[in-house]
Amino acid sequence: MRVLIILGHPRHDSFCAALAQAYREGAEQAGTETRQLSLGELEFDPHVHVESPEDQPLEPDLERAREWLVWAEHLVFVYPTWWGTMPALLKGFLDRLVMPGFAFRFHGPGATQWEGLWQGKSAQLITTMDTPPPIYRWLYRAPGTHAMRNATLGFCGVKPVHTLVAGSIRTSTQRQRHEWLERARARGFALRHGVHGPVGRRWQGIRPWLKALRLQFYPMTWAAYTLGALAAAPLGLAWAPYLWGYLCLFFLEAATVFINDYQDYPSDSRNRHHGPFNGGSRVLVDHDISFVAMRRGIGITLIVALAAAGLVLKTTAAPLASAAWLLIAAILTLDYTLPPLKLSYRSLGELDVAFTHSAMVLWLGFAFQGGALGAVLPWALALPLFFAILPAIILSGIPDREADALAGKHTLPERFGNRMALALAAASTIMAAALALVFDRAGTAAGLFDGLSYFALPHAALGLALLWAAFLRGPHRLRRIDGLMFVMLNYMVWFVAVPFYHLA
Repeated sequence: MRVLIILGHPRHDSFCAALAQAYREGAEQAGTETRQLSLGELEFDPHVHVESPEDQPLEPDLERAREWLVWAEHLVFVYPTWWGTMPALLKGFLDRLVMPGFAFRFHGPGATQWEGLWQGKSAQLITTMDTPPPIYRWLYRAPGTHAMRNATLGFCGVKPVHTLVAGSIRTSTQRQRHEWLERARARGFALRHGVHGPVGRRWQGIRPWLKALRLQFYPMTWAAYTLGALAAAPLGLAWAPYLWGYLCLFFLEAATVFINDYQDYPSDSRNRHHGPFNGGSRVLVDHDISFVAMRRGIGITLIVALAAAGLVLKTTAAPLASAAWLLIAAILTLDYTLPPLKLSYRSLGELDVAFTHSAMVLWLGFAFQGGALGAVLPWALALPLFFAILPAIILSGIPDREADALAGKHTLPERFGNRMALALAAASTIMAAALALVFDRAGTAAGLFDGLSYFALPHAALGLALLWAAFLRGPHRLRRIDGLMFVMLNYMVWFVAVPFYHLA
C-alpha cells in the first residue's frame, strides 16, 4: 500500500508532527511504502486568485504534491483543530489542489451531476484540539471533521475515512500524550490488514449485499402481506404459516431483485441517471459484487424461499390455495426479467409489479391464513392499491429510458415516451383516488376503506400537481425526478394503512 502523510501544522516541531511520525513508523512496520508532505515547508500561494483553481499555475512544490496525491492509495492528514476546523495552511493547500478534473468532475445536462475521481483511495484523519472531544463532537457537531470527511474527501470519492482525535492537548499529561502517540502508531501498523478493522472488514462484505437487496422497497410488501393475513384471520394470526410465509416472500423478493440486477446489467451499465428509486442497486456496475457471487446469491435465496414455501404448505390450513398463489408468485416475480417471459422487456413490467405488490401479496397472506380461493375481499382490497402503486412504477422508467432503449428493454416510458408515461401515471393516480372515494362512501370491503378518501384525495392532488409540473418541463428535462418519485411511492401507503388500521 502507498501511504501519503500530509502534516497540516505550520510548525515541524509540533505534537502533530510527532503524531505524523508515529503513524509513519507504524505504517512502515506494517510493510507499506510511505511519503510525507510537511505543508509548513512548502512554498506556495494558498489563495486562489482566478475564477477556478485549475486555471492558476501550480508552484513546483504543489506540482510535486499533486504527483504524490496521484501516487497515494491511502491519505493521512495530521493537523490541529483551530476554531473548530483545519488551519488556514491546510485549507489553502486543499483549495489549490482539490480541483475539477483532478479530484472530481461535473457531468450530465447543465453539469448538474458530479463524480469523485479519487475513488479507490482511503484516508485517516488525525487531529489535535484543546476542546474536550465529547464537547467538540456532541455540542459543536464536529464541523472540521465533517468538512474534511464528507464535504472534501467524501465529495472526491475517498472512503473509508477514519478519524483519530487527541485532546484536550492544553491540559494533557505526558502519559496521555504518549498514549496518543501509541494510538497513532497502532493505526499505522493496522494497515498490515488493510484500511478496515475486523468489524469493518465484515461490514465491507455485508454492505454490498444489503445494497443489492434494496431494502427500502420491502416494508410495503410486508404491509400488504400482513393486511391480507389479517383479512383472513381478524381474530388472530396463525403465526407459523404467517412467519414462514413472509420468510418465503422476503427471499423470493430478494431473488427477484438479484436477478433484475443480473439481467438488467446492459441497461444499468449505460444508465447515467440512476437514483435511489431507479437504475438497479448498481452493485454489479460498481464491481461491489461479482457476477459469480451474484449467481450464487440468486441460488441461495431461491433455495431458502423454496424451503420456506414447503414449511408454509405444511403449516397452513389451505394448502391448495397457498400452493396456487405460490406458483403464481414464482412466475410473476422471477419472470419479470427472466426468460422466457421477460415481462419488463415487453412493456408488461409495470403492470406486473403493480399486481405482485397488491393482489399477489395480499392473496399470499390471505391464503396462508386459510382463506378460500373464491373470496372477494382480497380483490376488493387489492384493486385501489394496484392503481396507487402503478404511477410510481411507471415513473421509475423515465430516468432509465435512454439506457433501456439501448439495451432493448421496452418499458412503458421507452415505448411511448415520457409525456405519455406522465399521462398514464396521472390516469392511474386519478383512478386510485376515485376508487378510494367510491369504496369509502359505499362501505366496500366491510368498511375497511372508511376514511380513506380524507388521506388519498389530498395526496392525489399533490401528485397530480407535480405530474403536471413535470409535464410542462418537457420530456428532455426529466432525467432526475426523485422528489416526484418519493411523493408517488408514498401515495400507496394510505391504501394499506387505512384498512390495516380498521383490522388491527
